Amino acid sequence: MKNEELQSKKRAVELYDSNKIDEFEVGATNGLKQIHHFLFQDVFDYAGKIRDVDLARGNFRFAPAMYLNDTLKTIDSLPENTFDEIIKKYVEMNVAHPFREGNGRATRIWLDQILKKRLGKCIDWSKVEKEAYLSAMERSPINDLEIKTLLRGALTTDINNREVYMKGIQSSYEYEEQDEYDVHKLVN
Repeated sequence: MKNEELQSKKRAVELYDSNKIDEFEVGATNGLKQIHHFLFQDVFDYAGKIRDVDLARGNFRFAPAMYLNDTLKTIDSLPENTFDEIIKKYVEMNVAHPFREGNGRATRIWLDQILKKRLGKCIDWSKVEKEAYLSAMERSPINDLEIKTLLRGALTTDINNREVYMKGIQSSYEYEEQDEYDVHKLVN
């Protein structure tokens, strides 16, 4: 787990500093696969590959593997013109959970890329408290109002600020109980 955190955080820094993120397809499963592969290429042999096994967390079952490709096509076709539409797409991608591991970390970057492109905004994840976020995401498949309200309150127009991105990466990993390494101190 330590190696996963260290290696993928280094890649997250590289993703931003190299501007590689700007080359990825925005708002599509393909772009999410590109992000996932880039982050986890040193850690998982399935980095960037859609899972072929069923997954569950607690009592919640993610999209069944046998329907996952069709589910992802449907998500790709969802509109992303407004904040509410973008968050709905984000919630649906979370329910799909296309990878074995690393979904949250990759999907939060994917969400920010959509928000930047469509609205000229992104989430300042350092303003999103972990327990509130996890709770809202858990309930979001039934009612996404809570996650929309939480994330709307953390929107910023400071989309090209490296510090906002780095604080976002750090927060994203803290949501996943991976906070041994400070992303601000990592050098590739």
